[in-house]
Amino acid sequence: MGLGAARRGAARVRARRRANPSRAPPSEAWTALPILRCSRSWRCRVVFAAAAPLRPNRRFCSLAARFEPRPRSQAPGSHKCFLGVLKMETTEVTGVSLKRGSLAVEDNESLTAAEEVKRQKVSECCPSRGPDGLESDALPSRENVPGQPEAVSVGEGKNNSDAQLEEEDGEEEDGLSGEGEEEEEVESFADMMKHGLTELDVGITKFVSSHQGFSGILKERYSDFVVHEIGKDGRISHLDDLSVPVDEEDPSEDTVTVLTAEEKQRLEELQLFKNKETSVAIEVIEDTKEKRTVIHQAIKSLFPGLETKTEDREGKKYIVAYHAAGKKALANPRKHSWPKSRGSYCHFVLYKENKDTMDAINVLSKYLRVKPNIFSYMGTKDKRAITVQEIAVLKITAQRLAHLNKCLMNFKLGNFSYQKNPLKLGELQGNHFTVVLRNITGTDDQVQQAMNSLRQIGFINYYGMQRFGTTAVPTYQVGRAILQNSWTEVMDLILKPRSGAEKGYLVKCREEWSKTKDPATALRKLPVKRCVEGQLLRGLSKYGMKNIVSAFGIIPRNNRLMYIHSYQSYVWNNMVSKRIEEYGLKPVPGDLVLKGATATHIEEEDIHNYSIHDVVMPLPGFDVIYPKHKISESYREMLTADNLDIDNMRHKIRDYSLSGAYRKIIIRPQNVSWEVVEYDDPKIPLFNTDVDNLEGKPPPVFASEGKYRALKMDFSLPPSTYATMAIREVLKMDTSIKNQSQLNTTWLR
Repeated sequence: MGLGAARRGAARVRARRRANPSRAPPSEAWTALPILRCSRSWRCRVVFAAAAPLRPNRRFCSLAARFEPRPRSQAPGSHKCFLGVLKMETTEVTGVSLKRGSLAVEDNESLTAAEEVKRQKVSECCPSRGPDGLESDALPSRENVPGQPEAVSVGEGKNNSDAQLEEEDGEEEDGLSGEGEEEEEVESFADMMKHGLTELDVGITKFVSSHQGFSGILKERYSDFVVHEIGKDGRISHLDDLSVPVDEEDPSEDTVTVLTAEEKQRLEELQLFKNKETSVAIEVIEDTKEKRTVIHQAIKSLFPGLETKTEDREGKKYIVAYHAAGKKALANPRKHSWPKSRGSYCHFVLYKENKDTMDAINVLSKYLRVKPNIFSYMGTKDKRAITVQEIAVLKITAQRLAHLNKCLMNFKLGNFSYQKNPLKLGELQGNHFTVVLRNITGTDDQVQQAMNSLRQIGFINYYGMQRFGTTAVPTYQVGRAILQNSWTEVMDLILKPRSGAEKGYLVKCREEWSKTKDPATALRKLPVKRCVEGQLLRGLSKYGMKNIVSAFGIIPRNNRLMYIHSYQSYVWNNMVSKRIEEYGLKPVPGDLVLKGATATHIEEEDIHNYSIHDVVMPLPGFDVIYPKHKISESYREMLTADNLDIDNMRHKIRDYSLSGAYRKIIIRPQNVSWEVVEYDDPKIPLFNTDVDNLEGKPPPVFASEGKYRALKMDFSLPPSTYATMAIREVLKMDTSIKNQSQLNTTWLR
């Protein structure tokens, strides 16, 4: 429900009360309202959640929203407390655990010790409020309790997070609207994915090796897939040092804990000019010079831009925080407290589990109360994996970053250093992968042949299945419609009902759209409006059904271009399959190779100077050349069949004009090694992670004759190369989620 709707509702209620003064709201409702208005403190949330078994209906919650409009000084994040918490905390306190395709009810007393520790750890470190008021250009936030793992069906690549606390453009979103939908889903993930894409659907059809394939399960556990970034200096990133660099300028450890959550909230509101106060006074309970110094340091380091002074009031000591430089201090608040001799950027290694890079940075920025755009990195990493990569952040101390290790689950930060420059996208040399394929059926000889072929020949550099989506409507179809300027089709492809694995509220939104074609009505079915569907519906509500171009433009640029790049990838995959079918694994006259950044054709007399590993193929665009053989005509035929002109890839909307690019058709991995291990328990990890090594855990011990066999493989790949395509070459089997989910389901029955 939007804020405007809440205010209109409040006006209607006031009008009814004036018309009938004898009517008063139920006393129970008014008793609950102070709890509903609490900030996002855990005490208040648990108090309210304890009443959750009563399951107040939507009408009551809506009434509560109308009677409690948000004060101007209140941060947008706290406006979501009583609605979003209803769903999330009711689930937690009553012990209802939701997973796709199942509903498990747990007794609170049956919680494991580890789960209780996790819960206490998060509650102790949860910030009093997120940085909603600060993040004008923030990345979408998708976490409820940052850093906690999310339940995933076996083989599923995306997590369910139905109890998300989202807001956009100051709009309150009803966290209850998706409630109960997961309970209705009884279809297994594997059954839902039978409607998904296969490799054949996206042009992935050829192999380069002659060995006999065998089956194995990829990413049965996300910990079976570990990615270590390779920096621009060729060094593989590892988390192996949690110590903080010694710096005399750093405040003491006490500065992080000396302020209470309420004091931090008041100081943040003062820092961001969110209230009418010109200062905040904090009483010094234990009045010593050392204690006052710690409080001064805490305020200045945690809330840059604020100055402090000590005052005597009625015989008591107070630390008073105030703005010394007015609102201009917020332009670059960290400059007031950052030593000139120290590099402006703190570089660190981020270890994360089951989170993509964007979500991880959202979590860090929320806990640090800063904008996500002060972070930089060299590349984004997989979600369903354990990944280790370097991150840089502007003028945040290593001490503050290290404190997050006490607060966040499934994250670790370490290897801190101060540098003069940030990181830039694409600066990395590649990624090193450690992958476990479980329950393999191949003999030792088959594994040996497959891995030798991978090391010596390599694999076809196809774009992996992640590029094309997981539902029955591939992303490349949307990209093709954009290039065709068929905007009605773009709208229908994104919003129409489809088969496949989707959250319940998305299914209901699509059904509503199919029935009514009313964007506002369909939008109300979405508790999370930052998804592509929600953004498009918001655009259609704003600009109308006759201006789909502007409505589509509300979607962030990178998300819009994803569709077009998906179409380019689809064409490239199909053309490479044709090229290998036609000419095999040797260069031929007319093929393209790169000399520097320029593509040139291979001439007959130069053929002996090149190998198949030098050959590139173009992604279609206005700034590329095509091979001088049959495949050039194949490009033309494919684009003509899609009603596109290969000679005019410029779009009337500049963003959608394709310049094109070149991509090697065969990649040979580096640093390839492998090992076949046997084990009995399918749930145990088969190798140590960086965190395991830091904690001194012994490496796993394998059975001499185990119930299952697994292939553990290590290899390095250049940027923008898909490890799943290397694994496909080893197994000689379809790596799509559709196929892998069937394997996982069959194995675990």
